[in-house]
Amino acid sequence: MMKVTSYIIVDTPLGQILVVGSEKVLRRISIHTSRRAATERVTQRFPDAMESAKGFGDLPQRLERYAYSERIEFNDKLDLGDTTPFQRAVWEATRAIPYGETRTYQWIAQRIGKPKAARAVGQALNRNPFPIIVPCHRVIGKDGSLTGFSAGINLKKLLLDLEAERQPETYR
Repeated sequence: MMKVTSYIIVDTPLGQILVVGSEKVLRRISIHTSRRAATERVTQRFPDAMESAKGFGDLPQRLERYAYSERIEFNDKLDLGDTTPFQRAVWEATRAIPYGETRTYQWIAQRIGKPKAARAVGQALNRNPFPIIVPCHRVIGKDGSLTGFSAGINLKKLLLDLEAERQPETYR
């Protein structure tokens, strides 16, 4: 049976959140500064995808509430078919970081039993196709610096401020 890929673009103060999935499994999430950019992204990566909220349950509403500083749980099922065991371990450890808290790349490396792999952890997080759901924005440098975030350091800071209940500026 062929997987039907659908997508929805959720308008939030964080930007346009593109959610792509099939058969109740998330395939990708990305954050964009405009609806046009989100639409271009989905048509490039998933040319057969059709816009539809069907199959995403309440995820669009949870993302919107999250963007307004509400503490939300994201236990959604992820399509990890094209990932390595190392990436899965990194993303699983990252999902365990509590809302409003941060951990270091080194912490994740130690947590997954690869204490010398902090740099590889950073590379795995750079390939994270599920920002917010796999909260890679909560991972910081060992000196406390905000490093590496595929959607940009400004958005990383915004997400951390939002979760720390500091008044974030709108990302646009």
